[in-house]
Amino acid sequence: MTAERPAPRVGEKLPARTVGPFSAQDLARYAEASGDSNPLHLDTAFARGFGFSARPVHGMKLLAAFEPLLAEWRPDLAVLHLHGQFLTPILEGEKAQLTARIAKVEPGEAGFVAVARLIAHTETGAPALMGEARLVPARR
Repeated sequence: MTAERPAPRVGEKLPARTVGPFSAQDLARYAEASGDSNPLHLDTAFARGFGFSARPVHGMKLLAAFEPLLAEWRPDLAVLHLHGQFLTPILEGEKAQLTARIAKVEPGEAGFVAVARLIAHTETGAPALMGEARLVPARR
């Protein structure tokens, strides 16, 4: 039996991950699959009305990139809860840089719960997403 890894430390950074670029096909697929009313889930005509030259990417793709990032960094952790607020649409052809930092660690049923704060910046530097993930030791 191997010893379990300790809880992450407050202030510890996860490695950054590039998300995108997104193609027109990606945009159409995410829009079709999401079926929700997220303000970043806009059709081309509606987006142009707000001054965007291309259809924005549905923001959930940014959150979905967090789990592979976590698995590379600490495969012994699992996501208990993940949510975010989408701030700036990511346009066709654009990339974002997803980063996370441990903000809090507290006792929990599984030993501990760590809270990671996520941020995704577009190539222009504008934040596209701010989010939070609650992490626990992975069940084996």
